[in-house]
Amino acid sequence: MKRAEQLAKTRKAILRTATKLFLENGFNGTSTRDIAKHIGITQPALYHHFSDKEVLYLDVLTALCGKVRQDINKVMRKEDMDPEERLWEIAKVILKYHPLSVYSQYQFARRSLTASSRLKLDMIFMMDYVEPLSEYFKLPEVNLRPDLLPKEAAELFIASLTPLFGTFQQVGGRAINEEQRQRIILSCILHGFVKQA
Repeated sequence: MKRAEQLAKTRKAILRTATKLFLENGFNGTSTRDIAKHIGITQPALYHHFSDKEVLYLDVLTALCGKVRQDINKVMRKEDMDPEERLWEIAKVILKYHPLSVYSQYQFARRSLTASSRLKLDMIFMMDYVEPLSEYFKLPEVNLRPDLLPKEAAELFIASLTPLFGTFQQVGGRAINEEQRQRIILSCILHGFVKQA
């Protein structure tokens, strides 16, 4: 194999492994040493491809979050969906790509990144999560409350999804499946905890 092909193959392996580990353990719970070890390369070999952990993290998120945005946009283009079902489909997109709370992971990483990397992370979060979701909240059938802007509603919605990634209590009991449990949680997020009259 030619050197250029080997370098490209190694870079792909780094990105694939880093994506898996960052999603499972977060930015702070993943080291470049962990990533290199999983691939079977040295840490200096990893640094040949990525100058530091922040650069690697932002490259991973740029690729991953772009896929999230594309999938949310696909949901938004679907015809004849009621607002709650559309929001459920958007939540499923986020759950598909994120094993941990996307909002919590964003906040934790933000605290550890340099100022320039924080700006890049904020741009990724805004472009790939907040903006597509704010388009949902702009839909007339959503009937967004007047004291919230669509972007504010989008960020609050993303933050409120945290229980979908797991709770201490098994919401709904043991007789229901995971999707039914997640729908109950989403209903609580949208409609509150008190039975409507």
